[in-house]
Amino acid sequence: MTSGRDPEESVQIRARSILPARRENIELHTADGLTLVGELAQPLDRPPAATIITLHPLPTHGGFMDSHVYKKAAHRLPALADLAVIRFNTRGTESARGASEGEFDYAESERYDVAAAIEYAEFHDLPHRWLVGWSFGTDLALMHGHDPAIKGAILLSPPLRFSGPEHLSAWAQDGKPVLALVPEFDDYLRPDEARERFAAIPQARVVGVEGAKHLWVGETYVHRALTEIVNAVRPGFGPLPTTWDGPMEEEPSPLRRLNRTGRAAR
Repeated sequence: MTSGRDPEESVQIRARSILPARRENIELHTADGLTLVGELAQPLDRPPAATIITLHPLPTHGGFMDSHVYKKAAHRLPALADLAVIRFNTRGTESARGASEGEFDYAESERYDVAAAIEYAEFHDLPHRWLVGWSFGTDLALMHGHDPAIKGAILLSPPLRFSGPEHLSAWAQDGKPVLALVPEFDDYLRPDEARERFAAIPQARVVGVEGAKHLWVGETYVHRALTEIVNAVRPGFGPLPTTWDGPMEEEPSPLRRLNRTGRAAR
């Protein structure tokens, strides 16, 4: 739905703003025979400068490819920062895009899901590939994202629930950059403890985000997270713009789509 405004008028980017991009539905095919559904968003009229592969929060607690930070990343970052954004539902997870085959497997068989997403990005020549995990997705990144095709990992609200010392050690030995964005009021792991635990990865940078909570609710915190992501994958980019002076669409209403668990997107 278009906003009906003058396309040359600079306006504030809001929660439901959708900036121009090339968007296409995609399917990922895992080594254990499953088909996963997702979306690829790319800059409208130029090649992407870098790529983020997003790994969503825990599907048994409402996480899916439309979890709000990732949807906003797909709506904004192709236009604002020339990024390609891959979102997909891990096995057994459903969204408005559709349902991925299989069943949730507590971060074990999900290794094939992560590998399929990386393989898709490689096959389609998407450049400078980074993993971006959120909550459960950070465990997937740490456990299964240690891949030669990946430049580094960005972790939003990492609980370190499924991942263990051996996974941190693998990232430490590789030397690839790891950025952990840890909310001041996180439900599971707060900045001071995160710094202690991520000390196992010498090159890891832990950034405490004042005022933020685990779900990154509020435009202030979404903008901070997206800015940190962009500056990790495109060093020196600077703060993301908060206004847009080109064509823009808007979601017609703040839909709270349900995933297979019956819980609203988070």
